Amino acid sequence: MNRAFWILLAAGQLVLGPGPAGAAEAPLPAPAPRLIALGPAKPLRGWLDLCRRNPDACALGPAGPDMITLAPALWTVLVQVNAAVNHEIEPVTDKEHWGISEHWDLAEDGKGDCEDYQLLKRKRLIDKGFPRRALRMTVVLDGNDEGHAVLVVRTDRGDYVLDNETSSILPWSETGYAYIRQEGSSGTGWVSLGGVNAPAVTARAAQEGRRP
Repeated sequence: MNRAFWILLAAGQLVLGPGPAGAAEAPLPAPAPRLIALGPAKPLRGWLDLCRRNPDACALGPAGPDMITLAPALWTVLVQVNAAVNHEIEPVTDKEHWGISEHWDLAEDGKGDCEDYQLLKRKRLIDKGFPRRALRMTVVLDGNDEGHAVLVVRTDRGDYVLDNETSSILPWSETGYAYIRQEGSSGTGWVSLGGVNAPAVTARAAQEGRRP
């Protein structure tokens, strides 16, 4: 863990602001499994366009920790940031917003779709001292087999998902999504997750009599 990260934690600056008097830290979640990269994957067009327009938003250097050691204070910040961004952003499709099918940004105007929520969450967490390499943009298929973007935070307790569809931060295995691809560990490349299913996806497919 980098020194600045622990200085911020010790100084109490890894929280969004003062909460209610006597407010307790969020309890740590149960351990979660890890997502396993299976090899290189082609980045999405919207991601490549973001990298061209805003290189700092997608560049990932090889230095720094690639996971966090989860403590109650850090989990509380994750919960707060996830809930705050979900509340602040007005959900609008890229087609409605920009007139094109795919456009990634940080929801600077207070509007966006799934990837914009997650990019803003990632930026806020980085600004609070979270290591960039532990926060990975990830593409999944939802319960309707439609593409969706989430933010995965890699921790010593496993991989957890920040999602604009819920203010609960869940282990990836409890989201009901199929995991397709994710930011890699350096540069602007992505890796394949092989479409690995959360157990809920497999259970639903079995009920419907089809392959997950």
